[in-house]
Amino acid sequence: MPLVVPGLMSKDASSSSSSDDWLSKLAGKKIGEQHDETTFAKTDLPQEHRVLKPDDMKTMDFKPDRLNIHVGDDGVVKEVTKG
Repeated sequence: MPLVVPGLMSKDASSSSSSDDWLSKLAGKKIGEQHDETTFAKTDLPQEHRVLKPDDMKTMDFKPDRLNIHVGDDGVVKEVTKG
């Protein structure tokens, strides 16, 4: 039986809803210097974030406060995760 830690691995975890909140803000937009209809400003992202393009190398360290922003080849946000 797998170990389940309440609030860490459940659907009700705050980190899960936080990444969902960020996805709703960022999905379909590009990350840039200023806000407009199609761009979200880098300055409004959390301090701990990284933007990952397809085939980018990334570290495997887990930082629960880090926001991982996954973009497609066109630079549009496709997915947002924490860690």
